[in-house]
Amino acid sequence: MEREKFSTRLGFLLISAGCAIGLGNVWRFPYITGKYGGGAFVLIYLFFLVILGLPVMVMEFSVGRGSQQSVATSFNVLEPKGSKWHLHRYTAMAGNYILMMCYTTIAGWMLAYIFKMARGEFAGKETAGVGQVFADMQANTWENLIWMLITIGIGLFVCSMGLEKGVEKITKAMMLSLMVLMLVLVVRSLTLPGAEEGLDFYLVPDIENMKEAGIRETIMAAMGQSFFTLSTGIGSLAIFGSYIGKERSLTGEALTVMLLDTFVAVVAGLIIFPACFAFGVNPGEGPGLVFVTLPNIFNEMAGGRLWGSLFFLFMSFAALSTVIAVFQNILSFGMDLWGWSLKKAVAVNAIALPLLSLPCVLGLTVWSDIKILGRSIMDFEDFTVSSILLPLGSLLYLLFCVTRYGWGWDNFIKEANAGDGLKVPKWSRFYLTWILPVLILVIFISGLF
Repeated sequence: MEREKFSTRLGFLLISAGCAIGLGNVWRFPYITGKYGGGAFVLIYLFFLVILGLPVMVMEFSVGRGSQQSVATSFNVLEPKGSKWHLHRYTAMAGNYILMMCYTTIAGWMLAYIFKMARGEFAGKETAGVGQVFADMQANTWENLIWMLITIGIGLFVCSMGLEKGVEKITKAMMLSLMVLMLVLVVRSLTLPGAEEGLDFYLVPDIENMKEAGIRETIMAAMGQSFFTLSTGIGSLAIFGSYIGKERSLTGEALTVMLLDTFVAVVAGLIIFPACFAFGVNPGEGPGLVFVTLPNIFNEMAGGRLWGSLFFLFMSFAALSTVIAVFQNILSFGMDLWGWSLKKAVAVNAIALPLLSLPCVLGLTVWSDIKILGRSIMDFEDFTVSSILLPLGSLLYLLFCVTRYGWGWDNFIKEANAGDGLKVPKWSRFYLTWILPVLILVIFISGLF
C-alpha cells in the first residue's frame, strides 16, 4: 500500500507546528516567563530553542523521511543488522499514549470553557467565585468524562478521514484560524488601559528580575521549556517527516516549524501580560493563570464574554492541533506494525484511548487520594512523558543519527540535507556528537529532581 503524502508543503508545516504548538506554549510559556522575570527569560529561551530543540527536530524528521515509516517501524528500516535500536518503538509508542492519557482531559477543559464563557457562567462573580467554577469542574467526574470523550471523538473523526482530506485540511483551517484569533486578541489586550507596563515586563530584559528568581533556576527553566515545547523524542514529529518528499532540506523545514511554534508562544504572552498588568494581576500564577486569572480579567473587560469565548476557542485549537497530530501517529502504529486498515486502527483506538484516559479523569475525583511517587495521576502521567520519555527519546534519536553504531552521521546528513534550503553545517558534528548529549542529560537529571 502506497504511503499517503501531504498535498502541500504548507500542510506539512502547519501540522508539524500544530503538533509542537500545544498548551505548553499558550499556558506554560507565559506562566514561566512571568515567574522567571519576563524579557530576560525570553531571550535565554530563544537561544536554547535553537541549540537544543532544533537539531533533535531535524533528526526526528530525517528518521521519518529516511524510513518512510512511523516510529513503530522506522528504526527497523534504518538500523544496522543485529542492533536493537528498534526497541525504542515501545517507549515511543508508550510516550504517545501516556501523553494523550492526560492531554485529552485538559483539552476537554478548554472546550468546556468556551461554553462556560459564552453562557456567562463567570459574569458577576468575584475572584473566589471564578476559582470555584474551575474547582467544581475538576471535581465533577461526569463533566470531565464527557469533555474528554468529545475531545477523543473530534480527534479520531478528523484522523478517520485520512491524511489529506482530514488531518491536513482540518488542521490547516484550525491553525490559520488560531493565528487570526490570536492577532485579534493581541489588539484587544494591547489597547487596554495600563497595558504598556505588561509589555515592558514581557519584552524588556531585566536582569534584576532574573536575579530575584535565581539565575541558575532561570537558565534551567529556559532549557527545559525550549526542549519540551517541540515534543521531540517520542516520534510524534517523525511521522510527518515520513509524509513529505525530498524537495526541501529538513533543517529549513524544522526552523520554519520552530518559528511558528515560537510565534504562538510569544504572541500568547502579548495577550496575557498586558491584560494581567492592566487589571493588576500576578502573571506568574501557574496553571490557574488560564482557568482562574484570565476569566477574572475577562469579567472586568468591556465585552469580556466575547473576548473570553474567543480566547478559549483559540486555546482549544492549540490543544486539538496536538491531539489530532498525536492521534495520527498513534493510528499509524497499528497500520505500520500489523498492516491494519485506517478503519481498524480507528476502531481499536476508539476503545483504547477512552479506557487509557479514564484514570486521569478519576484521579481528579474519586481516585484523588491515589498518589504515585507523591504525585496525582495526571501529574505522574505528565512527569513520565515530560521528564523521562521526551529527554531519553531525544537522546536516543541523537545518538542514532551521530554514531556509527546507529544510522550514522553520513546517512543522517545525506537525508537531512537532501533538497533545497538550509543545510546542517559540517562543523556542527562535534557539537551534536559530544556537547548536545550532555546538555540533554543535564535536562533529564534536573527534570527528575
